[in-house]
Amino acid sequence: MRGFQDKVVLITGASSGIGAALAREFGRRGASLVLCARRTSRLEALAREVGEARALAVSCDVTRDGDVEAATAAAVQRFGRLDVAVANAGFGVAGRVDSLTLDDFRRQFETNVFGVLRTVYAALPELKKTRGTLALMGSVSGHVSAPGMAPYCMSKFAVRALAEALGGELRRDGVSVVLVSPGFVDSDIRRTDNQGRVHNGAKDPVPSWLVMPAERAARRIVHAVERRVPEAIITGHGQVLVALDRYARGLVRVVLRRSTRSRRPPSD
Repeated sequence: MRGFQDKVVLITGASSGIGAALAREFGRRGASLVLCARRTSRLEALAREVGEARALAVSCDVTRDGDVEAATAAAVQRFGRLDVAVANAGFGVAGRVDSLTLDDFRRQFETNVFGVLRTVYAALPELKKTRGTLALMGSVSGHVSAPGMAPYCMSKFAVRALAEALGGELRRDGVSVVLVSPGFVDSDIRRTDNQGRVHNGAKDPVPSWLVMPAERAARRIVHAVERRVPEAIITGHGQVLVALDRYARGLVRVVLRRSTRSRRPPSD
C-alpha cells in the first residue's frame, strides 16, 4: 500500500472531514503532504499525527488570491516537487432562491468554484513537470440538483464542467484530472451555515445509515487518484441516484421535491 511513495500531495480544506481523512490515507500510502486550510491549529495537529517529517501545514484561504500559490511554492521548496493536487476546500449555502441574495451565491462560488480555479492555476505548472494528477472535489449534487440547495448544486455542476473540459485539455501534457463526486460522507459540511461557520454541536440531518465514514471515502478517493479515473462517484446511494437521474429523471425529481427539508443549522 505504498503507491504514493516519494510523491508529494497538496490538499486544500485539509483540516477536517474528507480532507483530513485524505491526508491520513495518502500518508499511509507513503506520500509527503502539504496540508492547506484556514484552521492552522488543526492542520498542525494533523501534521504531527501523520509525521512532521513528511507533512507541511500551510495557512491557506482559497478565496484569497495568492494563498494557494504560496502553498504550492512551499511544497516545492520543502519537497522539491508536486505530484497530486486535491482541490477539496468547500462548503454549502442552502435555502430557497427567493430567500437568498446575490451575495449568498457569490460567497458560494468564491469558495467552491473560484477556490478550485485558484488551486488549478497554482498547481498546474508543477503538475505538468511531474505529469501528475489534479483531483477536483465535486459532488453527487453536481449531477442532481435538489430544491433548497441551488447555490451549492450550481457550484458543483460548474466544477463538473470544469473537470470535463480540463480532462481533455491536459491530456497532451500528461496531467490527469479526476472528478470526485461524493454522496453523504461524514464531514462538517452539513454543520456549516451559509456564512461558512461550523456549528460543532449541530445534529446531522441525514440518517446515519446513509452517511459513509470519511476514512472509507478517503480510501476510495485515493484509489481513484492512483488509477487516474475521470470520475469517481463515492457512496452507493450516490451511484444509484446519478444512475436514476440519467435514466429515470422524472422519478428522481418527484422524490427530491417530496423529501426536501432544511439541512443547515440556523445562523447566529
